[in-house]
Amino acid sequence: MLYSHFTGKDDIMRAVAIEGFGELAARLRRARLAAPERPAALHAVCRAYLEFATEQPPLPGQFVLPTDVKFAHTETPPPLRAAFDEFVSCFRPDNQRRELFAEVTWSALHGIAAPPESGRIPPNGQAEWLDFLVTQIASTPEPGI
Repeated sequence: MLYSHFTGKDDIMRAVAIEGFGELAARLRRARLAAPERPAALHAVCRAYLEFATEQPPLPGQFVLPTDVKFAHTETPPPLRAAFDEFVSCFRPDNQRRELFAEVTWSALHGIAAPPESGRIPPNGQAEWLDFLVTQIASTPEPGI
């Protein structure tokens, strides 16, 4: 039935990933708007990302399996860009490196979101790692400001 709507597995994975990023973007936006002050906004967005990754394990194409969805590219689908922009919005508008800060934050969260059974993060260690990440990146000097 699926293959009557999609051309193959890659097309299905792309659709699932894009739909998942749309859901993620909405959740990140709600979190950011609920805590508009920096660095609280960054912490809220990061927490929302980790909660989403934990609650949505059926979306492997979004977080684990390779897809042809392009990141940081002119062809980046709008839902993915919207999710990324929620991270960007957590950094000062006059920070010329705010997209870099957002990319590093997203990458770190991707690692922190590893399933507990992987053994990468001690049980109940996710909150401490998140606090450390937000504290460090939020206090990083922003050159040129």
